[in-house]
Parts: sequence; C-alpha cells; structure tokens
Amino acid sequence: MAEGPREVTDRILTLPNVLSIARLCGVPLFLWLVLVPEEDGWALVLLMVSGITDWLDGMLARTLNQASKLGQILDPVADRLYILAVVIGLALRDIIPWWLAVMLPMRDILLFSLVPFLRTRGYSALPVHFLGKAATAALLYAFPLLLLGDSEGRLATLADVFGWAFAIWGTGLYWWAGVLYAYQVVQLMRMPRLPGQP
Repeated sequence: MAEGPREVTDRILTLPNVLSIARLCGVPLFLWLVLVPEEDGWALVLLMVSGITDWLDGMLARTLNQASKLGQILDPVADRLYILAVVIGLALRDIIPWWLAVMLPMRDILLFSLVPFLRTRGYSALPVHFLGKAATAALLYAFPLLLLGDSEGRLATLADVFGWAFAIWGTGLYWWAGVLYAYQVVQLMRMPRLPGQP
C-alpha cells in the first residue's frame, strides 16, 4: 500500500534534529583531529559515525514521522560542512590538491547565490534530488579512503586507488547536480509569479 506524503512540521526538538546537531558539532572536532594531533584513526571513526547518523536521522524522520523544516535545513548543511572540513583538512595535509579543495565549495557558493532568486518565487531551497545525494555519498566515501591511503602498505595503496575513483566520480556528480539545480532555478524564474509573491 502506497504511503501518502509525510507532514513536515515546525518542531525543533526531534530525535533526527538532535542527531543532525551532533553531526554539526563533530565538524570542528574532525578538523582538530586531522590537523593538530594527526589522529587519522579517530578522524576516520568520527567520519563513520557521521555517516551512520546521517542515514539514521533520515530513517528516523520517516519512521517516527518527525520530518521538520529545521531538519530539512540541518541535514544538507551538515553534509556540506563535513565535505568542506574534509577537503580543507586533506588539502592542508597535502593529501589532495588545492584545486579540488576549491572546486567543491565553489559549487555550493554558486548554488547559495541562487537562493535570492528562489525566494522571489516563494522557495527557500530546492528539494534534494537523487543525483545530489549520490554525489554526496560518493564524496563521503572518497575522503575517508584518501585519508586511509595516506600511509604505507597494500591496504593504504588500495584505499588510495578507490578513494581517488570515488573522488573523481563524486566531484563530477556533485557539479552535474549543481548544474541541474541551477537549471531548475532558471525554469522557475521563467514561470509567472503567483499572486502575493514579491
């Protein structure tokens, strides 16, 4: 039996939102672990925990019917801040080149610049689509593997190869998703304004 659309509430204190806030708190901790003591093992554990809580907060929002407007903001913000923190940390450690560290945030800056146009049509953001989720997932696989690959041995070599495969594929998908988002904004801007819109 097909389920109807789930209600999105204005609630703030929900279990999914608590998990998303915990993920956000892990961002500066990850940077500290990578850059100061260079505890790559603990940094990898933190990234794995972040990935699990990312899946868990979405699952709980659906199963407990706790989808909220705040959660729709917190979840993608946490994903992007983790990607930003990881690329900065890995670039400062010379694990990835700076062009890659700049290329990923530039896509998010481009999309952020489109928000004022969206608001003229009554939207604060576009819904996340599968391609954007796939790109984020590929990048969140890539960076822990690249971090693991920054050592000696056969396992490190394999991690480095697979890490770069995910990084290249994920970066391509990330920008492709960004172009599609921008195209959606262009399409929205061509539509006539509804009554009451500025």
